[in-house]
Amino acid sequence: MTDYLVVSAVAGEARYVPDGIPVVITGVGKTAAAVAVSRALAGRGTAELVVLNVGTTGALRDGLSGLFLPSTVINHDVNADAIRAIGLDPQDELAVEGGDGTVLASGDVFVTDPVVRQRLAERAHLVDMEAYGVVYACREYGVPVRVVKHVSDSADEAALDWPALVDASAKVLGEWVSEYVR
Repeated sequence: MTDYLVVSAVAGEARYVPDGIPVVITGVGKTAAAVAVSRALAGRGTAELVVLNVGTTGALRDGLSGLFLPSTVINHDVNADAIRAIGLDPQDELAVEGGDGTVLASGDVFVTDPVVRQRLAERAHLVDMEAYGVVYACREYGVPVRVVKHVSDSADEAALDWPALVDASAKVLGEWVSEYVR
């Protein structure tokens, strides 16, 4: 029997996760996410576990809305080219099984600047601040992970209204979790 662990950055994103499913709130950013997920995985059996990273996302391209299950998560704020130039692998792109083909840029920048948005849109469809850390930690522990993101904003100045928008996304995410774990 599969066990599930829901991981979200803030409690508001997981507000409608069904009772009985454990939830880990990581805090904001890749480092906080990786540490919280590692701590949660180290303290439990993982043989039958699937992590569900549910949360909001900004759309980097016009016209994107709704629910996405990214297939690739990139670490957008690491200087990967420089790290490759010195002969190391920055592991800046991580594959996610069962995705829908979208690419999620994950970094410690809350994107509101149109120049940053445009630069990221060249490589990705969506942006968040935690998924890379969640996926990286799950990979290290050998635990399957699904990334489930709902577009809350357009990763522009309107993103500053995120606190007022998160509840609508949380409802959609909670419904997805309810259907998925049946």
